[in-house]
Amino acid sequence: MPERSPFSCVLWDVDGTLVDASEGILRRLTITLDHFGYKPPTRGELSHWIGPPMYESFQVNVGMSAEQAVEAVAFYRGLNKSEGYTVSARLYPGVGELVHDLHAVGVPQSTASSKPEVQVVALMDHFGLAPDLEAMVGATLDERTLSAKSDIVREALRRLEAGGADTSRPVLIGDRHHDVEGGLDAGVPVIFVRWGFSWPHEAEGAQAAVDDVDQLRALLLVGDMPDADA
Repeated sequence: MPERSPFSCVLWDVDGTLVDASEGILRRLTITLDHFGYKPPTRGELSHWIGPPMYESFQVNVGMSAEQAVEAVAFYRGLNKSEGYTVSARLYPGVGELVHDLHAVGVPQSTASSKPEVQVVALMDHFGLAPDLEAMVGATLDERTLSAKSDIVREALRRLEAGGADTSRPVLIGDRHHDVEGGLDAGVPVIFVRWGFSWPHEAEGAQAAVDDVDQLRALLLVGDMPDADA
């Protein structure tokens, strides 16, 4: 039975949704926070760091000033660039195939990530997903000019629409509360995935929540309904 999607376009968060980059994030955070005289997080505390912009996290999680956070982000990004944006990163099982299959049935897709766009593009190229995406949208390098999730979602929709895509029934796939809040602020329903770095309550406000890729696939791709007169 042919497949179609109930959504006219799909927006993807990256960290914790498409890509598990936690090993590299923990390593770079450890080096960065030690450099600035702060205690690094344990792996169990990574949920406080993965998802929101780093500029925000350095202030919220360890109490840096805005000026210190700018310095910390620059130091952290320098480490990331020197070791390569794709080192230690991996795709969550099954999500790459789902992106491919959505593209195959003509569903326009874009990333909508708080990760710097240069890193998003590198990751999508590395994992072979770039050809399936009509746009690859992320934050600006300073994580200040373009960083709010709602603004990133709007920019993703703007680029898709500029490329001729139908954006009348969008959906955002994400794994953190700021994905839910940002999507709703931009008028986009959210499907929450639980395989990332979230706490259970973070799904509140999402249109749906799923535990695995099979459940997500069932929401994004459905078979055509048989003709009642057939």
